[in-house]
Amino acid sequence: MGETPRLVASDIDGTLLRDDRTLSPHTAAVLARIAAAGTPVVLVTGRPIRWLQLVYDQLAEPLPAICANGAVVYDPVADEVLRADPLAPELLAEVARRLRAAVPGVSFAVEIVDSRQMRHEADYPLRWDADTDAIRAVESPEELLSAPAVKLLARAGEQDPDVFVRVVAGALQGLAEATHSSYTGLVEISAAGVTKAAGLAWYCARLGIDERDVLAFGDMPNDLPMLTWAGRAVAVANAHPAVLEIADEVTAANSEDGVAAYLEKVFGVG
Repeated sequence: MGETPRLVASDIDGTLLRDDRTLSPHTAAVLARIAAAGTPVVLVTGRPIRWLQLVYDQLAEPLPAICANGAVVYDPVADEVLRADPLAPELLAEVARRLRAAVPGVSFAVEIVDSRQMRHEADYPLRWDADTDAIRAVESPEELLSAPAVKLLARAGEQDPDVFVRVVAGALQGLAEATHSSYTGLVEISAAGVTKAAGLAWYCARLGIDERDVLAFGDMPNDLPMLTWAGRAVAVANAHPAVLEIADEVTAANSEDGVAAYLEKVFGVG
């Protein structure tokens, strides 16, 4: 990578946001100055589109986003999905069949309509926006798997997430991507080849930007493909051990504005 990156890509939760899910005014100001000076800043997240407004409310201007672990590329200004890579219903059915055979007590939810809506089985434990109109329990497994989904979510009680994701990936054997972005025992499943790296690569190609010129920040295993792909990979100090192991550099923790501190150093803004 040259001295100055041509694009900045950052994960949101655990990276840009503090532990209380707020964005510090300082970090927001640094991102705004970099974007205003002409360097694209892109959010690359496991979050669905419907969760982005909570972040946009804390930014000076909404930033483009690679959502659902790379399955959705979103333009917030036009409220337009530029690209979507969902799991087809037939693939969803095969993934669910394999996981039900391999994981006792597994339950599922799906992100549909480009992640603007979520459907879940009755016994799937909801932890966040359970009361919104976009979330609904289905009446049968067949209904859950009847529409293309940009992400399939799997839970099976309390699980070590690193162990659980290996079990899921082993059961799928390349049929789909399996990763995790939290410590709650949730595994996130995307179509084969769909990762944060793939979504970001598509967006960068659209802008004519090479991966060598991309500076990327992250903290969890779902960030690994992006961090491996980017020209410069920076982990926050609170990152998962797997992320710390492959990062080119480590900045301060999310609670200490680590991304902003690193960007100030690279771009000379403050």
